[in-house]
Amino acid sequence: MASLKDIKKRISSVKNTQQITKAMKMVAAAKLRRAQDAAVSARPYAEKLHAVMSSLAQREEGDEHALLNQRGTGRALVVLMTADRGLCGGFNANVSKEAERFIRSNEQGFDDIDLMIIGRKGRDFLRNRVGQHITKVHEDITSDATYKTAQLIGQEIVETYSEEKYDAVYVIYNAFKSAIEQIVTTERVLPIQANPGEEIEGDSVDYIYEPNRNEVLGQLLPKLVEVQIFRGLLESNASEQGARMSSMDSASRNAAEMIGKLTLQYNRARQAAITKELMEIISGAESIK
Repeated sequence: MASLKDIKKRISSVKNTQQITKAMKMVAAAKLRRAQDAAVSARPYAEKLHAVMSSLAQREEGDEHALLNQRGTGRALVVLMTADRGLCGGFNANVSKEAERFIRSNEQGFDDIDLMIIGRKGRDFLRNRVGQHITKVHEDITSDATYKTAQLIGQEIVETYSEEKYDAVYVIYNAFKSAIEQIVTTERVLPIQANPGEEIEGDSVDYIYEPNRNEVLGQLLPKLVEVQIFRGLLESNASEQGARMSSMDSASRNAAEMIGKLTLQYNRARQAAITKELMEIISGAESIK
């Protein structure tokens, strides 16, 4: 049985841990509001731009622009978005497992799949599982994602696809639904294509390009990739803060429960020690008589 000193030490240790988890919950809650607003605000623009580009893809031939060219199932790139820090429940593990499943199952039948990871936790999780597929890792950009960051990553993706290093590009991230629920999402970024079954608005009318078709496509299509990457980063950041807030709240409640059990154990041990001392005193007094 643990001594009173050991139990008291454990209670003090758990209380210190509880203070840390409460502080982390408050920080995550403060960050969540801003991250949630940013993610929600970006959705209408990203969805509308994707709808316009999907409609455009149905009207154009694949050879009009490299990003519209359907090349088959040669080599694919998967962009995985995770966090740089842990203590956020299953946030990192869930999305990393989906990337591992995507690579191992290879349902699309690609000859090879490369993996670009955003966030240290995704790299740590997959390094010993599918490490041979990891080609690049971006760190320290998820907590404060800006459009400039997404633009650089998007330009890198567009460049490699235009050079025909890849035949398809996918992005895997946690879409934000609420502070306690994140949805693991897999989207195909390239080649740009129309959504299945989507009707073209104004089908009888064709677009008029100004100044010309090639210049308009050259500006808008890469922009769509950048916006999709930016939206994924915002959704992932909001999901991370929500998952961390929920996880730290659960940890704080578990710590409170543990403190209660340890306090009860301490009081029982203290009562037993006092009773033992009284019995010894009474026995000594009886032996003197």
